Formats: sequence, structure tokens, C-alpha cells
Amino acid sequence: MEKAKISAHQLFILILLFDFGTAILLPLGIEAKQDAWLAILLGMAGSFLLYLIYYRLYVYYPHSLPTQYMQEIFGEWIGRVVAFGYLLYFAYFAARNLRDFGEMLLTFAYPDTPLYIANALLILVIIYTLNKGIEVLSRVAELLIVCVYLLAIIGFILIVASGLIDFNNLKPVLEEGMLPILRTVVTQTLYFPFGQVIVFIMIFPYVNSPKKIKVTGLCALGLSGINLAITMIINIAVLGTNLTSRSVFPLLSTVQSIQVADFLERLDVFFMFLLIISGFIKLSIFFYAFLIGTADLFKMKTSSQLIYPLGLIILFLSVVMAQNIQEHFYEGGKIASILLHIPFQILFPILLLSITFFKKVKKNQHNI
Repeated sequence: MEKAKISAHQLFILILLFDFGTAILLPLGIEAKQDAWLAILLGMAGSFLLYLIYYRLYVYYPHSLPTQYMQEIFGEWIGRVVAFGYLLYFAYFAARNLRDFGEMLLTFAYPDTPLYIANALLILVIIYTLNKGIEVLSRVAELLIVCVYLLAIIGFILIVASGLIDFNNLKPVLEEGMLPILRTVVTQTLYFPFGQVIVFIMIFPYVNSPKKIKVTGLCALGLSGINLAITMIINIAVLGTNLTSRSVFPLLSTVQSIQVADFLERLDVFFMFLLIISGFIKLSIFFYAFLIGTADLFKMKTSSQLIYPLGLIILFLSVVMAQNIQEHFYEGGKIASILLHIPFQILFPILLLSITFFKKVKKNQHNI
């Protein structure tokens, strides 16, 4: 493990920006139509239970990385296979997030630039940051969170001043009942973005206030869920359900609609900065988990010697994982939930916790 420590305050900011990530960019929960905001809040509520499972695993093994205690729980060989599966999971979603922001930059700012160029520039910045360690990333996040909320407040004021919001677009509430909302929760919003905090099991051992991890994480999940729900309310109120569902990046489409006093318009370029910040943090966390997990699993003395090869792997995977943007989003929205999110966010953590619990009970009975 890297000899570093971060505060509970920094963990809160990292989780908050991580949850924003690509979720603030995409039409999150739009399968529930005008009730997307409610699907987001219910997904957030469900993620509290998942987070408590992840936290309980940390309590049992407070000084070990998951790549270490998985071998203790499952046995060396099975544990190494499961740990390696998690590393592939982190690498895949690091590449997915890199592709998301590469596509955004090409769509709105650099249409003639090759995808690999945009992705390479972003991954180089992240490699430079992670080479400095988790403490530096946490301090950067402390600075960037101010920019994120400042831009968010300015954007909200400008949208209201433009007279774009029509709350009739949010009616009728629960038009088709709770079933479409619950279907959206169990197929999307529970796993993305909230369930992806599974990656923070790789970060918990670095927190210098272990007793604050539970409350800190739950508060960060709650605030991010509320912020994402408000974002979707604004998107639907401005664009309507149909346009929001058809838009690849509805938040930028909403910002493009801003026009104040016939001269303040086309502000989407400025708000891309907000999206790049949250994407930078999310991608960095996935990359960092992949990096330190790989170094630990393969008994490397330091992780720094792996950072460039693993960065190239993520860059290559981000380019070849899909032929176009439609295929990319289809894979992320439909296939990843079933094949990746359910086993790695729910099934394996529950199995790990159950085996650990029964081992502890058996050990205590033996001691008696």
C-alpha cells in the first residue's frame, strides 16, 4: 500500500464528485420518463444498503486491501481469481468513463479530432496526477469541488433568468404507477452511479478517521443523489421528456438553450469544464483502484512502475470497446448492468461478507 492518508472530508468530496462523474452528463433514469428524478432518489436509497455492506467488509479488514482479504476469505487461488476480476471491472469502467468524455469533447468542441487524441490527452493528465499519489488527488478534488458548485449555481440562475423552466413537463407524476420507476431502479440507477462506489473499498484503508467512513459515505451518496435528481428535473423541465431521452448529453443541450438579454448564450463550452472535472475524478478513482490492486496482487514493490503500461491499456480499451457512440451507450446501459454490476456490486460483496461473518462466529465459538 502507498504510505498515504486522506481525511474523511476529502473522502466525502471524492465520493461526491465520483458520483457526479458521467451520471451528470447522461439522461440518467430517463426510462422512467418524467419520474426519472424519483428513480434516481430510490436508486440512491438502495445504494445506502450496498455501501453498508462495503463498509462492513472494511471493518473486518481495516488494514488490508480487498485484493489481500479476498484471498484470505476464499483461499489463495479462488481469491486471486476474484480479485483479478475486480481489477478488470475497475479497468473496464475507467475505459468507459474515458470514452464518455472523449465522445463529449468530440461532439461539442472538437468534431474533427480523432477519438484517441482526446482520450490520450486526458489519460496523460490523470497519469501525472496519480503518479503523485492519492493525497494529491484528494487535495485537487478539494479545489475542484468549489468550481463545480460555483458553475452549478451560476448555471441554475441563468436557466431561471432565461425563463426556460416549464414544470408542466414534469406532470403527471406517477403517470404509469411505480412499476416503471422500480424497473429503472433495479436495471440502472441502483448500479449507476451509486453502486459503483464499490471502488472505494480500495480507498478506505487510506482514510485517517476510520470511524467517520460510514457517515461520510452515506452523506456523500445522499447529497450526490439529491443533486443528480435536481439536474434531471431541470433537464426535463427545460427540454421535455422526449427531447431529454433523445439527447446524448441532455445537460449540455439544456445549457445551450440559455439566452439572457440577447447576448449571453452558447455557454455549453464553459459548462463542459464542470463535466470534465467530475469525469476526471471518477476516472482517476477507477484508475487508481486498478493500479494499486494490480501492484498488490502481483507483488510489485511500487505501483509507479505500472502506471504508464496500465494507462496505455485503459486508453486502448477506451478506443476499441465500441465502434460508435450508439454501441458504446447500449453496452453501458443494457449489458454492463447484468453482466458486471450485479455480480461485482451485489453478489460478490454479499458472499464475501457472509463467509467472513460465519468464519468470525465459528472462531468465537471455538474460543469459548
